[in-house]
Amino acid sequence: MSLIRVGIVGYGKIAQDQHVPSIEGDPRFVLAATVSRGGNGHPGIPCFPSHTAMLEGAELDAVAICTPPSVRYDIARDCLLAGKHALLEKPPGISLGEVEALARLAETRKLSLFTTWHAQHNAAVPAAAALLADRTIASMRITWREDVRKWHPGQQWIWEPGGFGVFDPGINALSIATRIVPATLFVRDAQLFFPANRQAPIAARLRLASPASKGAIEAEFDWRHEGGEAWDIEVETADGERIRLAEGGSKLSRGGAPVAASGPGEYPSIYAAFAALVDAKGSHVDLAPLRLTAEAFMLGRRTQVEPFEG
Repeated sequence: MSLIRVGIVGYGKIAQDQHVPSIEGDPRFVLAATVSRGGNGHPGIPCFPSHTAMLEGAELDAVAICTPPSVRYDIARDCLLAGKHALLEKPPGISLGEVEALARLAETRKLSLFTTWHAQHNAAVPAAAALLADRTIASMRITWREDVRKWHPGQQWIWEPGGFGVFDPGINALSIATRIVPATLFVRDAQLFFPANRQAPIAARLRLASPASKGAIEAEFDWRHEGGEAWDIEVETADGERIRLAEGGSKLSRGGAPVAASGPGEYPSIYAAFAALVDAKGSHVDLAPLRLTAEAFMLGRRTQVEPFEG
């Protein structure tokens, strides 16, 4: 197995906090280049002003694309056409069609395309999926609340069309839900709360359904929450068992008792999976969380709320 030279496009907070430590901690990878429009790349590593300059000036096998989702398609397409495997931060794009097009291109060129959903890589998530396999859900409640000023200070792109708004964190919850529910999830009803001065929602309420559920599946996302985060999924099965994922999918309990689940962590798990895909020249393209988000926007009733300043 050869070393995988990877370049990061979009050297922001998620790249610095998660991708770089995971790359440096995995013997299969070496960080070979970064792209930063401001020129502030990783110390000691070549930094380029654009992905095209990086493709021309760096020796790479793969790229990790950590830009805002609205520009990912063109970057990923250029990288695939240049013969590089591609890892996409969540969400992988702003439409189902563009990600499907990238998947076809990767297949044609025998390259790996990996749509990553980091919350799915908590060890407690597959453990919860195993507990729910082949079972009927009586009810399910998703609560995802946080303070946008804490998690996205000064970031204006999240409020523009294609920025996802509160679905930027909410899609993490949907990615977990699609992983643990043992059948397809789909949206039945949605209410989206838009600040009067913004183009993306600050809160949302969803009602979902699945062949695996005979009762209500409800989700609440809110970016106006102060005083600590609430990232919880609670499930009651038809046979009366209660299963809870807390803290963004990192902690699992069954009937109130903790269930042990161990793993390397979200991003180390992502890079281990990416290495396996590169070795096999295979892809993993999971569109289910993005599809649910699209359904929410398509079905959502729009409610205007007070302007947001921040």
